[in-house]
Amino acid sequence: MKYKILFFFLLISSVVFSQNEKLDKTKTENIQKVIKLFQTKNIDGITKIVNYPLRREYPIPDVKNEADLKKRFNQIFDEKIIDQISNSKLDQWSEVGWRGIMLDNGDLWIDTDGRITALNYQSQFETNQKNNIIANEKKNLFSSLKQYKSPVYKFTTKNYLIRIDELDNGKYRYASWKLGKKESTKPDLILTNGEIRMDGSGGNHTITFKKGEFSYIIYRGIIGEKDAPEIDLTVEQNNKVILQQDGKLIQ
Repeated sequence: MKYKILFFFLLISSVVFSQNEKLDKTKTENIQKVIKLFQTKNIDGITKIVNYPLRREYPIPDVKNEADLKKRFNQIFDEKIIDQISNSKLDQWSEVGWRGIMLDNGDLWIDTDGRITALNYQSQFETNQKNNIIANEKKNLFSSLKQYKSPVYKFTTKNYLIRIDELDNGKYRYASWKLGKKESTKPDLILTNGEIRMDGSGGNHTITFKKGEFSYIIYRGIIGEKDAPEIDLTVEQNNKVILQQDGKLIQ
């Protein structure tokens, strides 16, 4: 099965969670409050129940805070997603373990306190925005890196700048530079055989690249513990860890 890394279209596990078994009175009331805020298009109220930053699909910038969401609200929450949330019924919401409570197939996620933790939906405005950013970004890339299907993410570790792209063949490409170098220069390492493995239903995933006896493993934690690193790099030689560095995503 071919997977595509899009934060907004998470792959949902085959386990079905029963609303009656998983959602108590408090959680049900929190869901109803969220629905009511969208029914009344209460932007002030909605911006106050979001856990920031609100992640957007790379390379679109994440939403940093309330003021940022108010400014971009109509760009992110178009009529389609507003209607989906406003018209949702309780049986469309289900609890997925520690990841929280999701609407339908994970289009919107809230925590058990009723705070929005993820919006896995992309408006037409954001689609156009993403395409424009990618076009401009390609102008500053090293020549051999300009061909790809879609960018996945960029991040820095203690020693490296790393870029991951999805290629037309469904595989993933890894390019890295020593920290301080620019993407317009030749990468120190390029790998093109990356394969993805999804970790449950929350969107967390691993992309593994192999080169001889070495494995380069990128773990992306989208939904997880508050203090957990958002991304990290592990390098193994013959299944023995020889390097592990936490990373910071670049917008």
